[in-house]
Amino acid sequence: MTSRLLFVNARQIVTCAGPGRARHGIEMSDAAVREHVALLVHGDVIAAVGAESELRGEHRDATVIDCAGGVLTPGFVDSHTHAVFGRARYEEQELRAAGETYMEIARRGGGIHASVRDLRARGEDELFALAAPRLMRLAASGVTTVEVKSGYGLSLEDELKTLHVIRRLAERLPLRIVPTWLGAHEIPLEYRERRDGRRIYIELLVHEMLPAIAADGLARFADVFCEPGVFTVDESREILTAARAAGLGIKLHADELTTSGGAELAASLGAASADHLAAVSDAGIAALAGAGTVATLLPATMLFLGKRDQAPARRLIERGAAVALATDFNPGTSPTTNFPLVLTLGVSQLHLSVSEALIAATVNGAAALGESHRTGQLAPGFAADLALWPCEDARELPYWIGAGECRASWVRGKPCHPHDLALAFPR
Repeated sequence: MTSRLLFVNARQIVTCAGPGRARHGIEMSDAAVREHVALLVHGDVIAAVGAESELRGEHRDATVIDCAGGVLTPGFVDSHTHAVFGRARYEEQELRAAGETYMEIARRGGGIHASVRDLRARGEDELFALAAPRLMRLAASGVTTVEVKSGYGLSLEDELKTLHVIRRLAERLPLRIVPTWLGAHEIPLEYRERRDGRRIYIELLVHEMLPAIAADGLARFADVFCEPGVFTVDESREILTAARAAGLGIKLHADELTTSGGAELAASLGAASADHLAAVSDAGIAALAGAGTVATLLPATMLFLGKRDQAPARRLIERGAAVALATDFNPGTSPTTNFPLVLTLGVSQLHLSVSEALIAATVNGAAALGESHRTGQLAPGFAADLALWPCEDARELPYWIGAGECRASWVRGKPCHPHDLALAFPR
């Protein structure tokens, strides 16, 4: 017999109910918060949201979970992370404080290159052991779906190694994990030092890495870091076009540090998302607004880098774009697993309303991963991916700075983060 869970006594249920697609512009202004209702889970999907007395009467055999006056939300969707890495890069924070730029550190062999050297020296078991608790810290902050990128291998062997680790994480952790191949994260130093090395590395990406990854089904998406000094717009187009032909979805690191036309490229290719966008142009905003590409903003990154300018979230929304929020969890520029902190920054730095921030963290994050038809909202027929918070109003989630732990969460109706064991495993 399929199990039933009945969530009762929630002060609010943030349903984000609506179409199973990205919400654009003004559609983001209503997170569909309901008060004093109950939620029924049947197996791995949500069966009903409605009056508690009616649901109790109709489903007397359901296991009752008392929300104790808390707030129930869809599980957050973290649609941009680099969670498989070795050591932290804390020394770079001091270098930036002393005035060195991201690109200067990279040119000296730091930044991504430092993480590449480190990851190449580690085996799959060690990388899995490092990544698993990091992802469970994300789960503790209400995340139920997370994208994990490769990109610190930058060789056929080490990119495959990373993607195999991500597959193991997806098989063994309770989270919903979406794998992305980011072999085009940087030009490896060994190719930068060779004549025609750029071209040789791009040929490796397109003709060796991509076929091997596609053949084994190791990634759902391909991503490219499109930025002056890394991959040009034309190079990015070549790699992403090949990835799409191989059956992968496509995403893009776009216009993070300088305006380069990345957003326009993402829109023209029909990418699932264009991420970062702190330096996006007006033309890029217009292109995203006219396309189905989600603008994924990463405010913790710009805060940690000490940048004054954040992505223009308000202009994106006012032009009708779909905006998502994500952590960009990585060892160099966003070492945080606190998703509610990203909500805080979304409101205080990007000037989103709380409803806009919640839609950006759920429905639109799911759309950036091709998952909005199954997760991101608490409505009948959608996956029972939800998080329970120890507060009485959803506006508290971005209000309490750094207080990021939920009471419990569920993925497909099963416990994900059982901080409150009696709640997650009721008798």
